[in-house]
Order: sequence, then structure tokens, then C-alpha cells
Amino acid sequence: MPAIHVGTPMPLPMYPGERIALLTQHGKERVIGPVLDDALGCRVEHVAGYDTDLLGTFTRDIPRAGTQLEAARRKAQMGMKLSGLPIGIASEGSFATDPYLGMFPWNIELILWIDTGRELEIVAMAQGKTNFSHLLTADWAEARGFACRSKFPDHHLVVRPDGEQDPAFRKGLSNWTELELAFSAAQAQSGEGQVFLETDMRACANPTRMETIRLAAEDLSQRIRSRCPECASPGFWKVERISGLKCSSCGEPTSETRAVIYGCINCEYRCTRELTDPPRADPRFCEYCNP
Repeated sequence: MPAIHVGTPMPLPMYPGERIALLTQHGKERVIGPVLDDALGCRVEHVAGYDTDLLGTFTRDIPRAGTQLEAARRKAQMGMKLSGLPIGIASEGSFATDPYLGMFPWNIELILWIDTGRELEIVAMAQGKTNFSHLLTADWAEARGFACRSKFPDHHLVVRPDGEQDPAFRKGLSNWTELELAFSAAQAQSGEGQVFLETDMRACANPTRMETIRLAAEDLSQRIRSRCPECASPGFWKVERISGLKCSSCGEPTSETRAVIYGCINCEYRCTRELTDPPRADPRFCEYCNP
């Protein structure tokens, strides 16, 4: 077998002409399909016929059962079942505060590739800032300000009376007229005149999230195109980092990454790749120079 460089995509398409099932009702095929079709030579096919909201909603009327990965797996498997195709993909999002300062809303997008013929599951991710937010108010001017900060109307909103658990919500609000009408209606329904507004985090209603899904698809394409040097299986990727990159000032090891271990998801092969960029760590990450 010819040598294959770690992390280097294969020059030939990985899945030429293969049909790939993508179950979604929120338009994700618009960003996932072009990325994977171009990178892998496959044909991502949009699968309908199942209400994916039954697996969980961001409006909390149907809670998601299990983990983010488990939800994505159920979607992919359902897409394969409905289409009769042996390969399926699905994505699932989650939201929290940023992992650095804990101050900003953060979106984590997971995308899963299931290849039943090769018995492979390849998981990819992308993450970044988002507009995930909410407001409880009785004042239309305050609600309007929230909408502007949330990038409305390009990013849609959800409105309901009283609080986040009230079942009488309207989602997909996408213009100022219907937002004001929905606000007035929710206020009339509220026992205290309060209206709860929140960002609509469905992919079709949130361009910022849709872009993060596209980036997750890019990550997936890179992982699939990276083959194991031993068995040629797709998905040969980083599984562990090794700290100890030396400080550029004093030469002592730091907590910064000096090497990455790549591993195969099909066989036991592992290899370590030393990092050369940057060749040394910034002194601000050094416990000796910057205790």
C-alpha cells in the first residue's frame, strides 16, 4: 500500500456516486449537501416523511431524549430506513455559554455520518458564538430592542405569554408586523401582561446556526477524506493531544500542545505527529515566565 500522510485528504473522491440520506425538515440540506457532494463525490439526498421535531424541540414542548449524539444517530437511522440507503447523515445542535469566559451564547453543532456497509460512524463538530437569547417584558419598545439585538428579521423569533414554559407559543416570526401582532396577542393572554420572547434556533430560522452547520459539514468532509495508513478506512483523525510545547523565552515545557495523536476508528493503528507551527509557545502560557 502506498504511504498516506496523516491528515492529508485523498486525491480521489471517497464516495463517488454514492447516495447519502439526510433526514431534515429545517433546510439543512442547503448547506450540508454542497459541501459533501463536492468533497466526497457523493450525492446527498434530502429525505422527508418524518417529523424530526418528535425527537426534541428548542421550544421545549418536546424534550430531547438522550445525548446530542444519540439524537443525531436516531435521525440518521430514520433517514436510512425511510430512503432504503445504507449511508446516512444527521446533525444536532446544542446551546450553552462560551467555554472561555462563560459570557456569550454558544452553539455546538454535531454532525454524524453512518456507513453501515463499512460499519463506520464518523462524528464531526463545529462551534461558535450565536444569538441564543430570551427576554421577559411587558414593553413593546423593549421587545423591539431585543429583536434588533437578535438580528431580527433575518433571524426569527418565538413569542409566548408569561414565561418560557407556556405552551401557547408562536414560532417562526419573521417580519415586524407579525411580531408586533404576536406580542399583543401574547400580552392579552398573559395574566400579568408579560411576554416571553426568544430566538428561534431551528436551522431554517437562524442563519448564524446554519453557517455553523456548514462548518461542521466541512469538518466532516475532512475527517472522511483522511484515511488510515494501515487499513485505508476513512475517519483517521485526532484522538488525543500531548502538552509540553517549550516556551520561546525560557525553554521550559508549557501546557500548550506539542504533538497530536491520530487514531483509526476501524483498526487499532495510532501515530503521533509533532507540531511545528508554532515551534515554541508564547511565554504568556508558561508557568515559569507568567506564574
